[in-house]
Amino acid sequence: MLPVDPGVFIGTAADLKDIPGLAEAGITHIVSVDSVDPAPLLPVDSRYRKKWINILDEVTSDLLSHLDDCCLFIQEAVDGGGAALVHCQAGRSRSATVVTAYLMRRHKLGFAEAYHKLKSVKRDVQVNSGFEEQLCLYEALRCQVDTSDPLYKQYRLTKITEKYPELQLVPREVFAADPAQSNSSEASYRCRKCRRTLFRSSSLLSHPVGEGASAFSHKKSSNLTEGVQCTSYFIEPVQWMEQALLGVMDGQLLCPKCRSKLGSFSWCGDQCSCGRWITPSFQLHRNRVDEIRLMNLHR
Repeated sequence: MLPVDPGVFIGTAADLKDIPGLAEAGITHIVSVDSVDPAPLLPVDSRYRKKWINILDEVTSDLLSHLDDCCLFIQEAVDGGGAALVHCQAGRSRSATVVTAYLMRRHKLGFAEAYHKLKSVKRDVQVNSGFEEQLCLYEALRCQVDTSDPLYKQYRLTKITEKYPELQLVPREVFAADPAQSNSSEASYRCRKCRRTLFRSSSLLSHPVGEGASAFSHKKSSNLTEGVQCTSYFIEPVQWMEQALLGVMDGQLLCPKCRSKLGSFSWCGDQCSCGRWITPSFQLHRNRVDEIRLMNLHR
């Protein structure tokens, strides 16, 4: 068990057995980031406040969604004059990810700087590549997980493809509400043929522009043009798509009203015309959709 920041320690599961050591460090809160229930290692009458994140040390595990809660729990210990121990089995990856996130959030640090600070204290920490990507995304999200942010929505969709490879049990909350069933002041996007509303601006998932023609080196150069731009909207799945998506890896996206072809989807991902690979991909061609903005007539 090593001190990383005032009131914050990183350790291993074995540290839970060191009751005198926990008392000497003033531990009041314990964050267990482990797939093994830590309860049997603690005294029955333990007065520690405990948080258990049941998670495996695998690149596909979702730790990002728990980072805000963990950081607030640790901060509660510090603000209350106590101390928090963050541990996993070996104190190298899962616990290191949570402590790095806390340092980023507490001291407004970027991932690289916070991780370097932790490694200067505990040289053997080594977060797995999946957690490293999540910490970089946490930085991009300004150390606050906003479930409405397009970056988080894209991340959540990617995790679903990893968790449900057969795609028979996609959680319903993944699908945005059908805009045809509700009113909103947001810009809407309609089928160019029948005018049926398909999605709203909050469902757009932006992405960095790719390398254009150079990203399509596997195709014949005669089919490529320089300066190619995005010709599709990439969005989160919407309720009207649900039946078409479940149980299949890819297919066409048809207008729910007139059945004209709007685009396509692929849970494995697809390449935008700009060259960027998007996973998973739900794209509607811009030439099949019209953007509608409400005009503010009040002056």
